[in-house]
Amino acid sequence: MYELSKDHEDFRAVVREFATDAVEPHVAQWDRDHHFPADLVPRMGELGLFGLVVPEAFGGSLEDADGGAFTSLCIAIEELGRVDQSIGITLSAGVGLGINPILTYGSDEQKERFLPDLVAGRALAGFGLTEPDAGSDAGATRTKAVLDGGDWVVDGAKAFITNSGTDITSVVTVTARTGTLDNGRPEISAIMIPSGTTGFTVEPAYQKMGWNISDTHGLSFAGCRVPEANLLGERGRGFHQFLKTLDDGRIAISALALGLITRMREEAAAYAKSRIAFGRPIGVNQGVAFPVADLAVMEDAARLLTYRAAWLKDEHEAGRRSVEEVKQAAAKAKLYTSEAAVTATRIATQVFGGNGFMEEYPVARFYRDAKILEIGEGTSEVQRMVLAKGLGLPA
Repeated sequence: MYELSKDHEDFRAVVREFATDAVEPHVAQWDRDHHFPADLVPRMGELGLFGLVVPEAFGGSLEDADGGAFTSLCIAIEELGRVDQSIGITLSAGVGLGINPILTYGSDEQKERFLPDLVAGRALAGFGLTEPDAGSDAGATRTKAVLDGGDWVVDGAKAFITNSGTDITSVVTVTARTGTLDNGRPEISAIMIPSGTTGFTVEPAYQKMGWNISDTHGLSFAGCRVPEANLLGERGRGFHQFLKTLDDGRIAISALALGLITRMREEAAAYAKSRIAFGRPIGVNQGVAFPVADLAVMEDAARLLTYRAAWLKDEHEAGRRSVEEVKQAAAKAKLYTSEAAVTATRIATQVFGGNGFMEEYPVARFYRDAKILEIGEGTSEVQRMVLAKGLGLPA
């Protein structure tokens, strides 16, 4: 069903070479400096990574719905994430949260205005959903947008927004209350706010535990005025739009977690063979060998769940699978792989012993980076809610 093709594996080799040559030598320093390498983004664009799911008309490489394009994107995210999680999430968010909402719901004018630069890596886009006081309760949006003289006037704040404050960020799509529905619930719409718009403030970068290379900011809006035509998709459909966007993003996060698990298996196995204690490699001890064996099982399980979900997504785009199948597969993959990734870093760090606590070794960076995988794009608890509802439980 979802075995990767030769074309997919050839593409993996290309991305791995790029990650090894262009990313790996620099990530330790970038991480120490909390530096976002904006100059790397156009190089990723030249490699075609931002255009894998975008039609050729907008500068992408998508020719038809049967080519496994989303699976290719997951392969790219996995391979970048194997070298560094921050670079992996830059691609994942750049496509899943930046490009995809515009591609899926945008007007022809919006697509023509923004997509070519985003696909080429000349620009990045963000998606403002999470708010400081809402968290997982995304329906509790307080940001408001009111129509005034042909403009949307936006007031509010967003939190933890990836790719939102770089020198090449061109636009951020935000969810906002645009009215009240007949049932009393808020009407939520998505509105595109270009960088530099008066009243749009990008707050100072967060001081984070991990993902230090990734660009993450809070955003605030005070009388921020944009044209009415900046509405993305139908008015009042913003909640539906971001739910579908998150389904795709959860599969991408699974690929990111898979890259981490693979790297931890590689690092732990190599160290267990080379580290000598009591006159022999530590890998001869079952207390070391067994946890490393567990990493291999986690890796295979994560790979199967991730690429089954990616395959279902591609099948859905071709009209052969339902949205609900993708939603359930995405939640399963995201739940398992993110929690397995956290466990994998703990195991690898333990195998490395004291060295695992030292920034000299990459396992320390991956340890810090892993935890957010259980939180971003929907927490583990949210995934269990999605799965329980899919089983017919009143969760």
